[in-house]
Amino acid sequence: MSNFVNKVDFAVIISVKNANPNGDPLNGNRPRENYDGFGEISDVCIKRKIRNRFQDMDKEIFVQSDERRMDGFRSLKDRADGCQELKKESKDKVQYAKIACEKWIDVRSFGQVFAFKKGEDDNSVSIGIRGPVSIHSAVSVSPVEISSMQITKSVNGETGKDPDKKSPDTMGMKHRVDFGAYIIYGSINTQLASKTGFSQEDSELLKKALITLFENDCSSARPDGSMEVCKLYWWKHNSQMGQYSSAKVHRSLKVVPITEMPKSINDYDISHETLDGLTPEIYDGI
Repeated sequence: MSNFVNKVDFAVIISVKNANPNGDPLNGNRPRENYDGFGEISDVCIKRKIRNRFQDMDKEIFVQSDERRMDGFRSLKDRADGCQELKKESKDKVQYAKIACEKWIDVRSFGQVFAFKKGEDDNSVSIGIRGPVSIHSAVSVSPVEISSMQITKSVNGETGKDPDKKSPDTMGMKHRVDFGAYIIYGSINTQLASKTGFSQEDSELLKKALITLFENDCSSARPDGSMEVCKLYWWKHNSQMGQYSSAKVHRSLKVVPITEMPKSINDYDISHETLDGLTPEIYDGI
């Protein structure tokens, strides 16, 4: 039985400066943007960062990226098969889901689809778990400007016919958002939390992960300091269903540019409407 009994809505305001927050592989890895020119960061990308922060907190997660594997398993099926308790319960969907939620914090947070074909042991699994934590794709407050530059490697990736001549693979492009303020919206559903066992302690870990979202996340596309959590708004309702809909709570946050071309988070006016009986906890990013 979960002790998470109060619905939560949250919003995270982040800033991006001279970085690629989420490249689009179908568009030359340019930063994602919609048809109106507003930047986007996919919910999948955000959940990946949260999972990484859970790992940094020494919590077990099921969906591990290749470069951060902690257990040696190279696929989700291998990781599931490596859990002997799960293998024993492959025919009992309810018990299988319960064990998976107890073992991995990302499964009881975001849910997971376990769909594996028959293996040597002639067992197949097809189980879906709905998680209580929902995350929206982040969208920038203002349209973003994207800069691109041509880059070259100092050495050939492969030796060509002429070893002294640079091969075509030494040329490339690098893209970045000059500046953007993005907002991530999300919520935690108490009914689904009771099914997965998502606890009040888990919600505190999620809050900590959101506040420190970009710690240990640097790369050539996202240098240290180029992405920052500016504010976290955390609305804790006084009931399971909540006093207000998530849409109304999220709309109460106002982030308005005060200059025509914002260049920093200080170029935005950040405020929130007062909702009767519901006051957000506000945290600065670390």
